[in-house]
Amino acid sequence: MSEIQIEESWKDALADEFHKDYFATIKEKLIEEKKQQHAIYPPGNLIFNAFNTTPFDRVKIVILWQDPYHGPGQAMGLSFSVPEGIALPPSLKNIYQEIHEDIWLAVPKTGDLTPWAEQGVLLLNAILTVRANQPASHQQLGRQQFTDSVIKTISDQKEHVVFMLRGNFAKGKKALIDTTKHLVLESPHPSPFSVHSGFFGCKHFSKANEYLQEHGLEPIDWRVDPETQEIVEEVSEEDELF
Repeated sequence: MSEIQIEESWKDALADEFHKDYFATIKEKLIEEKKQQHAIYPPGNLIFNAFNTTPFDRVKIVILWQDPYHGPGQAMGLSFSVPEGIALPPSLKNIYQEIHEDIWLAVPKTGDLTPWAEQGVLLLNAILTVRANQPASHQQLGRQQFTDSVIKTISDQKEHVVFMLRGNFAKGKKALIDTTKHLVLESPHPSPFSVHSGFFGCKHFSKANEYLQEHGLEPIDWRVDPETQEIVEEVSEEDELF
């Protein structure tokens, strides 16, 4: 098998997974998909972006979603994140609105969550890849076996990690987590269809930081544009539109 292009601490933590039969099968299926001219997101060099940006040794928080965005130019290998210059998807707008209400940060214009990932927030898509314009199209590809192992490895080998499980799919991964030594924060998905059933008002971002600080860990700076994103005191008319 060719060398897996993934950050070294993850390569060590997940070494056994890369040599299992299912992992080779995933690669074969992806090659076949490309032969059939299917566009696949994110691009190959970004499939493991979450791992390469957030080394295993630095993971403090895991934000779990099902699969990547399936529109052109959106997926960048970080859950909920889109590259600079791409319009904010509705779910991300709602995440920003909750952060605004929770810790009074101004709503940013960029959807690139790399600054979170660089601080130890693992932005994990459970399925990792998707066909263009076909949500959940790679659900049967076998990626979940790999990402389930990722979640369990974090749970087994680390302490005091915050797991944010968004929506029923993500909540189904709770069984992989040792809740006696980690904090699990569950909420509805932040999509417009479910955001008002418990995501708005969950205050998970302040709760996560409180938990980290209680255990002697540096909190996350939830700004994605630290140079311009300020703390505000009230909701603006523009924010209300979200």
